Amino acid sequence: MAEQAEADEDKDEGADWGAAMAEQTESAAAMSALTNGSTTAPGNFQDFSATTMEGERVRDIDFILDIPVQLTVELGRTKLPIKNLLQLAQGSVVELDGLAGEPMDVLVNGCLIAQGEVVVVNDKFGIRLTDVITPAERIRKLNR
Repeated sequence: MAEQAEADEDKDEGADWGAAMAEQTESAAAMSALTNGSTTAPGNFQDFSATTMEGERVRDIDFILDIPVQLTVELGRTKLPIKNLLQLAQGSVVELDGLAGEPMDVLVNGCLIAQGEVVVVNDKFGIRLTDVITPAERIRKLNR
């Protein structure tokens, strides 16, 4: 019985070695074909050319129309030392670099898009746009 088990084990080892040798032969043949300059078939890829329909563009724009943005009207700016900042109290006046009557900057998410003048509408402040920056100028500023 022990001799039978050893014989079966030798057959299994021989089969394993045979499979490994066959795999190595296939691998060597594939490498040989690659180094001998054999050709391969071209890949089949999806066309991503700019053939979008006008309707698709409108849907793309509709997708972003409800995204909220931060609109800020900037009255002016100043720099002051922390010592002076800590001395500010109710009634303190902070001098800004903007002049009275000068157009104010209108920013969207921190990016300048227009300038305008202050108006009062129903007891609330508003801004009348006097100069709107073109989209080309906005893009040019982003690329800096």
